[in-house]
Amino acid sequence: MDWYKQTAQAVEEQLDSDRHKGLTQEESQRRLKANGFNELKEQDKPSALSIFLSQFKDFMIYVLFAAILLSAFLGEYLDAVAIFLIVIMNGILGYIQEQRAEKSLDALRELSAPHSLVLREGKWMNIPAKELVVGDIVKVESGDRIGADLRFFSASNLHVEESALTGESVPSQKQSEPIHGDDLPLGDQSNRGFMGTMVTQGTGVGIVTETGMDTEMGKIAGLIQSAEKLSTPLQMKLEQLGRTLIYLSIGLTVLVVLLGVYRGHELTHMILSGVSLAVAAIPEGLPAIVTIALALGVQKMIRRHAIVRKLPAVETLGSATVICSDKTGTLTQNKMTVTHLWTDGKTWDVPEDPKVDRFKKDGRPMHIENETTLKQLLEYAVLCNDAVIDQEDGDKPTQLGDPTEIALLESGKKAGITKQGLSPSYKIVQTFPFDSSRKMMSVIVEKPSGEQFAVVKGAPDVLLSRCDYIMWNGTRELKRSKHTNAIEEAIDQLGRKALRNIAVAYKPIYQSKPSSEADQVEKGLTFVGLQGMIDPPRPEVKKAIAECREAGIKTVMITGDHAVTASAIARQLDLLPAHGKVMDGAALSALTEDELVNQVEDIYVYARVSPEHKLKIVKALQKKGHVVAMTGDGVNDAPAIKSANIGIAMGNTGTDVAKEAAALVLSDDNFSSIKAAVEEGRNIYENIRKFIRYLLASNVGEILVMLIAMMLALPLPLLPIQILWVNLVTDGLPAMALGVDQAEDNVMKRGPRPTNEGVFARGLGWKIISRGFLIGVATTAAFWITLNGDPDDLLKAQSVAFVTLVMAQLIHVFDCRSERSIFDRNPFENRYLVLAVFSSILLMLVVMYVPVLQPVFHTVPLTVRDWLLVLGLAAIPTFLLSGNQLFKKDKRTTASRVSSH
Repeated sequence: MDWYKQTAQAVEEQLDSDRHKGLTQEESQRRLKANGFNELKEQDKPSALSIFLSQFKDFMIYVLFAAILLSAFLGEYLDAVAIFLIVIMNGILGYIQEQRAEKSLDALRELSAPHSLVLREGKWMNIPAKELVVGDIVKVESGDRIGADLRFFSASNLHVEESALTGESVPSQKQSEPIHGDDLPLGDQSNRGFMGTMVTQGTGVGIVTETGMDTEMGKIAGLIQSAEKLSTPLQMKLEQLGRTLIYLSIGLTVLVVLLGVYRGHELTHMILSGVSLAVAAIPEGLPAIVTIALALGVQKMIRRHAIVRKLPAVETLGSATVICSDKTGTLTQNKMTVTHLWTDGKTWDVPEDPKVDRFKKDGRPMHIENETTLKQLLEYAVLCNDAVIDQEDGDKPTQLGDPTEIALLESGKKAGITKQGLSPSYKIVQTFPFDSSRKMMSVIVEKPSGEQFAVVKGAPDVLLSRCDYIMWNGTRELKRSKHTNAIEEAIDQLGRKALRNIAVAYKPIYQSKPSSEADQVEKGLTFVGLQGMIDPPRPEVKKAIAECREAGIKTVMITGDHAVTASAIARQLDLLPAHGKVMDGAALSALTEDELVNQVEDIYVYARVSPEHKLKIVKALQKKGHVVAMTGDGVNDAPAIKSANIGIAMGNTGTDVAKEAAALVLSDDNFSSIKAAVEEGRNIYENIRKFIRYLLASNVGEILVMLIAMMLALPLPLLPIQILWVNLVTDGLPAMALGVDQAEDNVMKRGPRPTNEGVFARGLGWKIISRGFLIGVATTAAFWITLNGDPDDLLKAQSVAFVTLVMAQLIHVFDCRSERSIFDRNPFENRYLVLAVFSSILLMLVVMYVPVLQPVFHTVPLTVRDWLLVLGLAAIPTFLLSGNQLFKKDKRTTASRVSSH
């Protein structure tokens, strides 16, 4: 259909809709059921079978399949079947992990999906864009991503960036009139909006004409690249480590085979042992466990109101040194309430409840019926307002719009002034939406007589500079210096009370057709007054800032408010120290980037800044070596969010542009959620280090058992099937449980992690080698002692070695929970780990004591004496080094106390 040719009314009739009421819920559900969700068809997801088969596309699995064929060729059919079953079990575990990770990421995509403001049954409501249907009436504004193809009914200064469809880099200006012409290219259809394009300026209302694959974006869906899978830097480092270990394992395998043949072992038996050793050397479960740990960690962050859009951010969060936070809504409650008015040189107190109290002038209760300028101030703030308060009888009112604008509607309501009450007397004929560069909003209003005037509201300092007149004692006077001084003094007084001020002005329009340019309308104004509102700090933020400080993270406040207001809130939150500086936008603009770099460490509050300043602040902090987290919600915040190491967008008030630029989205717009995200990010990284430590130490132990035995000319202490069982089955569950371990008490009491820190930093490499060495020595010792006791019973000695290795690793897993010592943490705190360890012990006992499995795994039952030997030697690697660590800690504590004394 050529919707662009038709009038708005014709489109409305053809799609059987009503621009004033929208569709009914019943009708929208019927259309949704008939036409399906408004989404582009994705590439077919791999089937469950193909995901399962992909678990076997791995170098290590190919090595194991070679071992199966070799065993079968040599007549070791039992070993061949056992190895095959272990490989299948490993594949099933990998499949479960991958499915779980994929579900987590699907839930994440669902949470960060765009929403649309739609009119249903006469009420505006926010719904997921995928639920839009043909005939829906949709409102769009600056920062929104258009959810479906539209035909605009109205467009106020509306500009849409359509480069994805048209290739035009300059945003297209929209209008609502029909356009004549056949087969017009999309770029010339100026009365239409297209799915996936971005509103850069203004507001508009339109009707949905196409959804899903019928949209212009749907027609080229096949050309759209699917979202790439991002790997974190840590995942890439571990992939490199895996490749290195493959080469190392091949070298070790060759060495062991040659050494074994030299010592007189059978070549075929040594080849199988070499393959087993290769499996022991490579932690094949590591990539899968890293993925599952990230996916589960991300789910935990969602529960704490932080939605991760880019996985590398999880890692970067642990290195954050500065959090630059917006004040309004993030540090404060974003529940604006007008408490003071200023007009005619007088300050008025606004009552909390007008039924109980009255407006007070200079502290005295007053009747406001005869206060012309005061009524003008309240009326104009209601007229120049995009917010809506929908009051249902007996129901709590539904509030839609910016909290500042809602507060202005509420203050008018207390004086009996509402939009509905003003609508018979005033009609809005044109709107110039709020713009962060202009810092104001304007409307052109028409009275029934045809008389027109402009109403403007915005930042007091900016608005004051545009005013030539002032309302003073009920009359319009030429603005003089005494008036300017009085207004500036009032701004300062209200600011000292931590109030945010909004100024209101107007301008009579004498020409028949008012200017369509905001700059022309917003000059030569008459100043009416100020409305001062409070946005109290969130009660939980003060503690969160203190915890960030303890974690070595500096919090910086960035706001468009006055320096006085910002400083008052910063002091209430203990954000501004005694030596801390406050800088306003004018001073910031005057500084070069290098000058700002020299001062940036001392600045804690930036006031009266524009979004463009944020980018300058980010760059200055990064030049000082900081890892910066930056919050934002507007279109103009996107460059700063993108440039920051961790861009954070607001989930409730944020525009789609800001969310798409961000790595992290806060579903509750709360600073405490940033702190929680940092804490979770640090813990996820530490948990990954924990299971790297566990798996690699276990692998080192297995390699050393074989090597030491070869060097001492001992029989093989472990058989290939036993090594495979330990590495592929017994190790996996505890490693996964470490991935969801609780944070250590001091996770937010350490400084941020250096960005160039390696995987094996902070002594991790030494812990892996030392624990692995002792596990290898203890297992070999258990084997040697048992073999010496009964040289003819090699099977029993191998069974003791097998059980000692398993138990040493399962005791060691609890040591991996702490950076310091096993004694630092309650071993039963992580119930998943306790369950995993019991499961691993049960699996070990099954292969030891179930008669049908004993010949498969070459095991025999152990006596009580054997178990005492096993448990005694298995505990040595962990308790020896942990006890030594604890002793060192006690010595340091004692020395510290003596020193302080």
